Amino acid sequence: MHCLRYLLLAIVVCAPGVGVQISAQAPVDTAHYAVTYVSVMPTARASAVAAVKQYRDASRKQDGFVRIELFEQVGRPGNYVLVEAWKEPPAFDAHLKGAHAMQFRDTLQPLRVTGYDERPYKNFSVAPATGSASGDAIHVVTHLDTVGGPQGGGPDLARKMAEASRREPGCLRFDVLQGTTRANHFTIVETWADQKAYDAHLSAPHTKQYRETVQPVTGSPLDERVYKAVE
Repeated sequence: MHCLRYLLLAIVVCAPGVGVQISAQAPVDTAHYAVTYVSVMPTARASAVAAVKQYRDASRKQDGFVRIELFEQVGRPGNYVLVEAWKEPPAFDAHLKGAHAMQFRDTLQPLRVTGYDERPYKNFSVAPATGSASGDAIHVVTHLDTVGGPQGGGPDLARKMAEASRREPGCLRFDVLQGTTRANHFTIVETWADQKAYDAHLSAPHTKQYRETVQPVTGSPLDERVYKAVE
């Protein structure tokens, strides 16, 4: 009798479509991001942009390339942020060792007036873009430094802010990236269809609430900068 009972139990568990269902695990996101701040002499803007485009075009031919974007800060000509996305860290590491990557940095060296401040990131809350950005698009890059770890609530506030903002009209992108070497450091990359959409976002109730609640758990003032894309 005991043997029969065990046999029936085995049939119920193992039979297709019957018994315990084991859901497949979500694939691990291995994407690697690099965000770089660099400023060049105003007279060197054209040369710097040409160097970035050459670097981007050469990088496209490498395994693991996703995209490279260049933004210039509004009101501060020559102040740039470079946002790179690669499928995984090894692809980015191999890319850095390439001749064109080293040549790019050598080309920028005599043009820049700041260091080449490159920081590594991973996906914290990233969603597909909801549309293509036109020349009227507003791009915002914010550095968020949280304190107290996850228990402090800063990371969760950033995630909720991203989810709420993506539902706003005119939001084309709202990505939250987490530092791979300093887990309490985040970079937020936003794209809005135009100035009107961005202004509406700034006055939205959830934006005001976020700014008020996140301030006590930040280690430094929000470093929020507005940019235009350089095509």
